[in-house]
Amino acid sequence: MVKKISIMFLTLAFMFVFLFIPSSSLARPITKRNLEGSKEMRAVWIASVYNLDWPSKKGLPAKEQKQEFIQLLDEIKAMNMNAVIMQIKPTADAFYPSEFGPWSEYLTGTQGNDPGYDPLQFMIEEAHKRNLEFHAWFNPYRITMNHTDLSRLSADHPARKHPDWTIAYGNQLYYNPGIPDAQNFIVGGIEEVVKNYDIDAVHMDDYFYPNKIVGVPFPDQETYETYGKKAFTLIEDWRRHNVNQLVQQINDTIKKEKPYVKFGISPFGVWRNIKDDPTGSNTTAGMTNYDDLYADTREWIHKHNIDYVTPQIYWSIGFQAASYDVLAKWWSNEVKGKPVHLYIGQATYKINQNSDPAWSDPEEYFRQIELNRLSPLVQGSMHFSLKDINRNPLKVKDRLINEAYKKPAIIPEMPWLQEKVPKKPIIYSVKKRADGSTLQIQHDRHSTASYYAVYRLTNKGTYELLQTVRKEKGSLTTVKGLLMNQKKSDTYKVTALNRLHQESKPSTKTVKYRKKHE
Repeated sequence: MVKKISIMFLTLAFMFVFLFIPSSSLARPITKRNLEGSKEMRAVWIASVYNLDWPSKKGLPAKEQKQEFIQLLDEIKAMNMNAVIMQIKPTADAFYPSEFGPWSEYLTGTQGNDPGYDPLQFMIEEAHKRNLEFHAWFNPYRITMNHTDLSRLSADHPARKHPDWTIAYGNQLYYNPGIPDAQNFIVGGIEEVVKNYDIDAVHMDDYFYPNKIVGVPFPDQETYETYGKKAFTLIEDWRRHNVNQLVQQINDTIKKEKPYVKFGISPFGVWRNIKDDPTGSNTTAGMTNYDDLYADTREWIHKHNIDYVTPQIYWSIGFQAASYDVLAKWWSNEVKGKPVHLYIGQATYKINQNSDPAWSDPEEYFRQIELNRLSPLVQGSMHFSLKDINRNPLKVKDRLINEAYKKPAIIPEMPWLQEKVPKKPIIYSVKKRADGSTLQIQHDRHSTASYYAVYRLTNKGTYELLQTVRKEKGSLTTVKGLLMNQKKSDTYKVTALNRLHQESKPSTKTVKYRKKHE
């Protein structure tokens, strides 16, 4: 099938670039923001629902769960990614001891059973050891996946104590978005995690009001008459208000507790089609956030109720109903001038297993990443999901490692979430070893540094980012395995960064080598 390309000017410009870039170079950074030592979000979703990514199955002993997770993190780090999005509350349950939900069945096999350790605490610590941001992923309304029977929930499940908060639709149970007490309960469950754990961000995906079932209206008419009819003539406007209010309340709660914790949402890829709203995207998608999921993503951006938005643009470049390039441009225009980062949700799961032939083209995924990098407003990607990357379809994992993500990157900072910029670090020593230089950084107890970035001067006279490393306990942080250039000396620059990736002025150290790097 011939792909139909949008005739919009900017899109044509992008496609012109693609036509004249050799396929072998499509994954190479070409803009200033993505040159060596660049800043770019590179995240991956780790889904726990149905044991999609982790744990691999229900009921594994704690030791095996930990081993699996460590292996996943090592693989993520080897790909030069810098953040993980871990689903910690897939179905109104929890991967941590909680007052707002029982232990998840995806851990032990039985909802409510204690796994014998705190998985969330463990996961955060292991992610931070590898200098990966930890985004705690919540599903706010969903209670069950494949039944509507409250009696099948664990005895201590809050939904059993408050059945009036629940609503059944299709073959699933949800907390009713229109009930204020239910909304406050959901916010409390997120606040609990922000207070008790050292997370870097709260993350929600595209599940708000459930996807519509043809011919089956969502059964909230009575709730609307109780809580919304006086203020809202249309039930649809009231539903959108409920979701908007939840988003704002979550953001306010996070920032009151820990101002540095980010709040991000990854909505469905289309806000509205242009036929329904002249300011919508030039798409004909069968479902939209605004009209079907009652998620007014535009309002969240314009009112700064989120710190980042990651639209799930799970279609190919030139796909007729919803083209990747058209949507990337539309979302870029939405965040322009706003204190909100735009990352793109990438559909790794579609590679080489989708009816659209574009997903069987080895270059499609990397054209999308390159398209992101051509826009100064797209600041990175989030990939769904880890298991799909690890199956390495069309060698996508190999190419991420060897091409697109060959060199590390720092997560872009959010200047509106202000923290004190660290003092420049002190390079304590650089020692030459057979396996590469070892650099030690001396800590300043007054510094706000969370980690360090090590750069090296290249033969071209520019600095490339070699490695980032988490600040260690004690008085020194050690950076090992810095490969040496085959020349007389190497010049290193080291910067300190706080948890929001605000970077200090650099310290510089030149190391002179003897013959054979003795």
